[in-house]
Amino acid sequence: MQGTPKRPRRAPTPEERKQCPERSRRLLMEAARDVFSEKGFAGARVQDIADRAGLNKQLIAYYFGGKEGLYQELTREWLAREATFNDPAVPFEELVVRYLREAFDDPRAIRLTVWRGLTGEAADEHPEDLSDMRRRQAAGELADDLDPAAVLLMCYAVVSAPATMPHAVRQIFGIEPDSPEFQERWEEQLRRIVRHLAA
Repeated sequence: MQGTPKRPRRAPTPEERKQCPERSRRLLMEAARDVFSEKGFAGARVQDIADRAGLNKQLIAYYFGGKEGLYQELTREWLAREATFNDPAVPFEELVVRYLREAFDDPRAIRLTVWRGLTGEAADEHPEDLSDMRRRQAAGELADDLDPAAVLLMCYAVVSAPATMPHAVRQIFGIEPDSPEFQERWEEQLRRIVRHLAA
């Protein structure tokens, strides 16, 4: 008795050829976000990232040129994401809340930034452009006696605190930092604080 004839092997379509590398890159990026945010750049091992992604570590070199290239790609991706919500036209209160919501949605970017600062990786960065803060101050969004640099640093701190000090949230508020109850309360208080900064 003859077996069922084998179907001829179909060649993958151009779209299918593209999907495999795109999927691998996406898996590696997601795994890198996890590992870098947990261990920082220096502490992250290529093998850990590959294992988390379920892929061969050679693909990191192939797609990104190595660990540093992968790290830089994450930075580029964050800057592209930031450009979608950092709008100078929105009130300062709303802008700060947008950053807060981003941190609540995915705290890994904040943790990665903190690692960079703690390990000295951010030492050669360019000075922050304070022109938008000064413009906001001239428009009355910040009181005249406030230092725009100090206000910006304070905003970094209040946005990042729940992601970088979850233990403090538990101790002070008695609830989890990722709970809807805390997030609503923190956002509402942050709005009030920013309003009090106005002239």
